Amino acid sequence: MDQWTVAMLGDSGVGKTTLVTQFILNSFLDTVPEVMMLQDDHRKQLIVDNRMCVVSVVHNADLDECAARRQEWLREGQGFVLVYSVSDRASFDRLSHWREIIKGDPAALLLVGNKCDKNYAREVTKAEGEARATELGCSFLETSAKTAQNVERLFTTMVRLLRDAEAGRVAAASEPAQRRSRKKTIARCSVL
Repeated sequence: MDQWTVAMLGDSGVGKTTLVTQFILNSFLDTVPEVMMLQDDHRKQLIVDNRMCVVSVVHNADLDECAARRQEWLREGQGFVLVYSVSDRASFDRLSHWREIIKGDPAALLLVGNKCDKNYAREVTKAEGEARATELGCSFLETSAKTAQNVERLFTTMVRLLRDAEAGRVAAASEPAQRRSRKKTIARCSVL
């Protein structure tokens, strides 16, 4: 069984905690219990592509307040979800800030436009979200923690991205050994 740590980053109020609550508890809470706010690590077992895995989600309502903890989450995170609210242009405009916090190229990065159930208050179009994801070189989803739209898909997509990245690392690590083996075979064949 594989285990993955996913860090969720974004402005306060974009719905990171409610997305995690919907994922872990399968419910939407207008008021998130304080215990959910204080806990920064949530786990759930799920099956993705007929394989069991455990996803641990780290997040915080306001990462700017605790730089030391933020660094810990960034070290622990294998995959990163940048979250903005489709009904809050400022949260979309600050995505560059959140991307800069993640040093280097993460194994998996996903851009999420949350609160897509609020079409009446939309300030960021889906096309704008897709364009920003292309700029960031990552996948894109719109979600609604309230209706559960694409919440499970968010985490299954992340698991698939992480598994693909891991498979790529393993293949890259074994490539030099395969080349050495091929050279030995060629050398043996030329001696015969």
